Amino acid sequence: MSINYYLILLFSLVLIDLSTELRILFDHFTFNSLYFALSKHPLAFFILISYPYLYKKLNN
Repeated sequence: MSINYYLILLFSLVLIDLSTELRILFDHFTFNSLYFALSKHPLAFFILISYPYLYKKLNN
């Protein structure tokens, strides 16, 4: 299996973008904080949700 640098770069950029929001969610989870995190970063959450599909498609 080869290393796909595109997926590694994509995942790291998403985590950098969401770092403050994830820290807030892990420290004190509320549905309000989840709502605002999803509303401020919809593309990043979509990429996190679709990451397994991208991994499967790009490694075949």
